[in-house]
Amino acid sequence: MFRILTIEREYGCGAGAIAAELSRRLGWKLWDHTLTEEIAKLANVDCRTVENCDEKVDGTFYRFAKVFWRGSYERSMPMNEAEAFDADCMVSMMDGLAARIAKEGQAVVVGRGSPYFLRDRADTFSVFVYADRHEKIRRLVESGKSSPEAEELIDTVDHERKTFIKHYFNADWPTRSLYDLMINSGIGDENVIETILDTMHRVETSAVTSELSARRG
Repeated sequence: MFRILTIEREYGCGAGAIAAELSRRLGWKLWDHTLTEEIAKLANVDCRTVENCDEKVDGTFYRFAKVFWRGSYERSMPMNEAEAFDADCMVSMMDGLAARIAKEGQAVVVGRGSPYFLRDRADTFSVFVYADRHEKIRRLVESGKSSPEAEELIDTVDHERKTFIKHYFNADWPTRSLYDLMINSGIGDENVIETILDTMHRVETSAVTSELSARRG
């Protein structure tokens, strides 16, 4: 029986709204912006600080500087929480938070490496949502972005996600073998939602049938 649904996505494909509606229909808690809020609370920083690290690898210069200062006499000097918080901290906290989410169950989790943190769990159904460039630009323009801004975001955000996943999980993004379903949001949000729910149900039913057959055999 599935207790967790992870939604990984290409930027601009509308996965946030899709995840929110799935959460509503399933009656499960949505972990999207809530993840940012929870990590900020745990780290004692504001949400903006977490968002600046969200699915990004720290700049090379900053990472080297951090290692240098922590390795010198300056390490005894106090750092404020925002200065101390970085992508390494975020990933470490997300690891612990993913374990908590898995224990509680009934959760729809959006991005933040969740398919990788939860990849060994049989009670997790993982989905990757994508769309062609034209569709993503259309959605972003409808949300208030200009066309040039939308194109720049599409080019940069997913590149940062690829770098993030490669750095922290030593994997390509997307790692197709992680997902139970990959679906194009260009077919329409309602079709995407119904397909995800129907596929989850079919997989669960098939698993139960196989288990019963094995017991009888």
